[in-house]
Amino acid sequence: MGGFIRRCVGVVLVFLGVIALIFIVLWIIPGNPAAVLLNDHVNKETIERLTATMGLDRPLHEQFFGYLAGVLRGDLGQSYYMKKSVSSLVLTAFPYTLKLTVLAAFFAWLLGISIGVISAIHHDRLPDYLFRGVSLLGVSLPVFMVALFLQYLFYFKFSLLPLMYDGSIASMILPAIALGWNSAGSVARLTRSNLMEQFDQPYLDTARAKGLTSRQAVLRHGLKNAMLPIITMMALQLSGMLSGAVITESVFGIAGLGKLALTAVQTRDMPLLQGTVLFSALVISLGNIIADLINVCLDPRMRV
Repeated sequence: MGGFIRRCVGVVLVFLGVIALIFIVLWIIPGNPAAVLLNDHVNKETIERLTATMGLDRPLHEQFFGYLAGVLRGDLGQSYYMKKSVSSLVLTAFPYTLKLTVLAAFFAWLLGISIGVISAIHHDRLPDYLFRGVSLLGVSLPVFMVALFLQYLFYFKFSLLPLMYDGSIASMILPAIALGWNSAGSVARLTRSNLMEQFDQPYLDTARAKGLTSRQAVLRHGLKNAMLPIITMMALQLSGMLSGAVITESVFGIAGLGKLALTAVQTRDMPLLQGTVLFSALVISLGNIIADLINVCLDPRMRV
């Protein structure tokens, strides 16, 4: 219980750090959001008047504590560019990103663990060499290159899947593969190395002595112990997937958090950018806590 409370306190500190960091970064970057909204054809007095109306002429610490007070009340402010509540925009976009991330994680973990297990069982043989090459390819290729290749292959070449997202599950397959491809390679490599470390452990010898084949002993007992660090890495991969969603959602036209954050950066919409970053930090922190709880369930030694 004490460890769980400490993690929750850590999440709160992370939120405060994220809010402070994004304020400092946006303050350092040159440019005025009011000028961006009004463009260059408006006179200086109009820009200054809008700057005062938006509260951007106040000292940075006043803007920070004002925004922090709003967050504690559940108010993330109003988007400068879209003229809507940031909370409503984030909650509208999040289901698209959640669907994309869940599908990408399912693809990455299913493919990565399967390839890792097959490579470990057939280590130093042809299947191992083939799958290790696939894993290396997955780690090496950037998201945008995988996305463009998938669009060319499955839409332009064979016309099997939609080019852009249209609301259907079929149109989410290519974005999920593009986003999860890199993570699948990392999971496969870690699964193989961790599982091979279990081969010479005494408990596997005991399992074989009880009548299990080597493959059964590895899959029933060795894989469980090998999964502990893999689960931790899976939780950390969620942050990478949320970051990669910016590119993936832009390529496939998905109106998720990534595309919303990109719009906020392009328009210097500070409340919108702060809201998307803060919400993403919340999701990542909760994912790490869930991963810790799963590790405790799998390994009773961690309960001490």
